[in-house]
Amino acid sequence: EGLTALQAADSRFQVNYLESKTDADYQGNIETFIDDDYDLIICVGYMLATATKEAAEANPDQKFAIIDDSSIDLPNVACLMFAQNQASYLVGLVAGMMTESNTVGYVQGMFSEPMNQFAVGYIAGVKAANPEAEVLQYNANSFGDAAVGKTAAVDMITKGADVIYHAAGGTGSGVIEGCKENNVWAIGVDSDQSPLAPEHVITSAMKRVGTAAQDISKQVADGKFQAGIHMYDLTNDGVGIAPTQTLLPANVIEAVNAAMAKVEAGEITVPNTVEELE
Repeated sequence: EGLTALQAADSRFQVNYLESKTDADYQGNIETFIDDDYDLIICVGYMLATATKEAAEANPDQKFAIIDDSSIDLPNVACLMFAQNQASYLVGLVAGMMTESNTVGYVQGMFSEPMNQFAVGYIAGVKAANPEAEVLQYNANSFGDAAVGKTAAVDMITKGADVIYHAAGGTGSGVIEGCKENNVWAIGVDSDQSPLAPEHVITSAMKRVGTAAQDISKQVADGKFQAGIHMYDLTNDGVGIAPTQTLLPANVIEAVNAAMAKVEAGEITVPNTVEELE
């Protein structure tokens, strides 16, 4: 969406997109864009790290960017990172304030250090708003299994959860569906997922990947490409909560806005690891 908007606004840009059905497609899709002589290839997701690194090493004149991975230290690779713990902290505050059962849930797509940042931030936010709340957790081990997501949500609901957050890609659509069918609150991720269930998705943890994709594309077009880590957080509007807030009471919105200001000012430091979460 970010690149499509950029193309519409600026005639310098020509955008193309390939979807990888499996990890076996990563290298071939990258090579297709190399052969087509694109100025920049953006690889979305830490699971593409190995394929991106190998392609960047083999093609030192080709510029790459990768979303959600900071492991590649090469002069032709920009690593676009997001403080997903901060966005998750904000929706954790929402969950902690909105729960009536003092039990909330979290469904994760895959167990990894980057993914754990979602869980850590969410739990920290829930506990900050409601120290008595219990957070149920489930690792789906898949970003594309809606049935597993729905089963996880329903299981949490039977255990008393009345607000469930997911960071699970396509698996999360099942989480939202399970919440909708059982009339409990759902919290989306990455984009505003309210349209999936307008009466049940109370908010979403926003990660503005489109903004980052636009920024790095403009750098390339302007001859100002910078390799290394580019961090997007609350201070540069790289993360946040969804603009759709019609289901949130005024006191919850006020609490979230106050927390955002404190995080930006350094008055609140959101934990980033399990160890920091204590």
